[in-house]
Amino acid sequence: MAKKQIKESKKMEAKCGRGAGGLFIPAGIFIGMGVGFLINNIPAGLFAGMGLGFLAFGITSLIKK
Repeated sequence: MAKKQIKESKKMEAKCGRGAGGLFIPAGIFIGMGVGFLINNIPAGLFAGMGLGFLAFGITSLIKK
């Protein structure tokens, strides 16, 4: 019974987009913020990090399918 519930919860996570790939977006933002602090241009770093996070999330979701 427990195995069936685990499979159903994994299917729901895949449908809702809550997987390990979703962690790329906040990770990209934090990395971008760090780079922004280093180059003294925080908004540019944040946007670049967010863009890379969305790109990594998109690539992982394509690989999963």
